[in-house]
Amino acid sequence: MRLAILTSRVRVEEKLLVEALRQRSIDFDLIDDGELLFDLAQPQERWQSYDAVLCRSVSQSRGLAVLHVLEHWGIPVFNSAAVTALCNDKLLTTLALQRAGIPVPRTMLAFDAEHAIEGIETLGYPAVLKPVSGSWGRLLARINDRDAAEAVLEHAETLGSVQHHIHYIQQHIDKPNRDIRAFVLGGRTACAIYRHSEHWVTNTARGAVTDNCPVTPELDRLCVQAAQAVGGGILAVDVFEDPERGLLVNEINATMEFRNSIAPTGVNIPQEMIEYVVSSVHEGVAL
Repeated sequence: MRLAILTSRVRVEEKLLVEALRQRSIDFDLIDDGELLFDLAQPQERWQSYDAVLCRSVSQSRGLAVLHVLEHWGIPVFNSAAVTALCNDKLLTTLALQRAGIPVPRTMLAFDAEHAIEGIETLGYPAVLKPVSGSWGRLLARINDRDAAEAVLEHAETLGSVQHHIHYIQQHIDKPNRDIRAFVLGGRTACAIYRHSEHWVTNTARGAVTDNCPVTPELDRLCVQAAQAVGGGILAVDVFEDPERGLLVNEINATMEFRNSIAPTGVNIPQEMIEYVVSSVHEGVAL
C-alpha cells in the first residue's frame, strides 16, 4: 500500500495524518500542490505508483483541479472531484440536500442588490448573507435591518468579484450559542463535537470552544443521509439545532480540519480517516 497526501502547507492535521500512516507502516509521500506540472495528454508514471491520493489542499480551486486530473488518469482519490466540487459550493450543496429531502435552513438566491433585499425581507430580519464558496466563517454577514442590507450588498457588488454578485441568503437560525460538527466516514458518523461561541459564527477558526456531542441515532441518521446526498466519503457535516424544526444541515466540508475535535471526542480522527481510505482501496471503492 502506498498513499499520497496532497497539501498546500503541512498543518497540524497533515502531521497527524502522517503519524497515523507511520503507525500503520504505510508508505506515503507528501506532495505540494503548488509544485505540480501536469501534461494532460500523458499520465505521469509517478502517480500510477500510488494506490490512492488523499486531498488536503487548502486551496479549493487548486485541489479540485488536481482531483479532476488524477481521476481522469484512473487514480483513486479521496474525496472524489464531484463530491469536492459539490461541497465547495454552498448553492450546489443546498440543492443536493434539498433533492434528498434533508432539512436545511430556508435559503434565497439573488443576483442584484434590489432582489437580494427582497429575499432578505421575505425571510425576515435578521438574515445571513454568505459567499457561495469559502471556509472558516469568512465574509459572513448577519443582516439585522434594511440599512445593513443596503450597505453590505453595495460593498459586495462594488468591491467583490463576480462571484460575490451571487447573493446566497439564508434564514438566521436562533441556535443555542453552538452548532454541531459531525465527522462522517462512508456510512457512519465516527464522532461529533459541539462548537460553542457567544458570537453568532461558531467556527473554531473564529474562536469557538469545542466539547463532545453524543452521536444519537437521530444525528447519525441525518448526517449519513446528508453525506450520501453529496456523494459520500470523508466529510464534516455542520448541523444547526433549530428550536422549531429540530436538526438542520447547514454545510458539508470535504477537506475538514479536525485538530480540535480529537481530544473532546476521544476518537483518533486521522487514524479513522486512513483506515477508511485503506479499506475503500481494498474493496475497490474509488471515491
